[in-house]
Amino acid sequence: MFKNRFFWVTALIALILDRLTKFLVVYTFPLTVPPHTLPVIPGVFHLTYVVNTGAAFSLFPQGVTWLRWLSLGVSVGLMLLAWFGPSLSRWEQMGYGFILSGAVGNGIDRFVLGSVVDFLDFRLIQFPVFNLADVFINVGIACLLIATFIRRPKNRSESE
Repeated sequence: MFKNRFFWVTALIALILDRLTKFLVVYTFPLTVPPHTLPVIPGVFHLTYVVNTGAAFSLFPQGVTWLRWLSLGVSVGLMLLAWFGPSLSRWEQMGYGFILSGAVGNGIDRFVLGSVVDFLDFRLIQFPVFNLADVFINVGIACLLIATFIRRPKNRSESE
């Protein structure tokens, strides 16, 4: 069937979750200053609708158009790897799939809105507000780290 199918399935499911949650936030919460927030666990975790014109952790807040092109380049590169590259392990496929979904999800925001929709607000640790695409990029990196420590079993012909 498809080569690296876990890559494509992971990327598609995670991208749908990212787009759906952002859609719900944008159409449910008003974009206000100060930002509208909904305490899920008061003082610990809130849903807070903000937009980020910069990079992760609000770096380069002036807005950087090169980030949209970086998202596009990473996305195209990962798709080419999955399509034309070698068969990857499941951990690698999931890792690259999660990273693709995050790059595409935030890339869509940057191209369409000019900024990224963020809403996950962990106040207990004073962490910057972020979104599922950011989570998926980090989960993808974790999957790739796991893949580096798991050895693929060798085929019999290779070990003989």
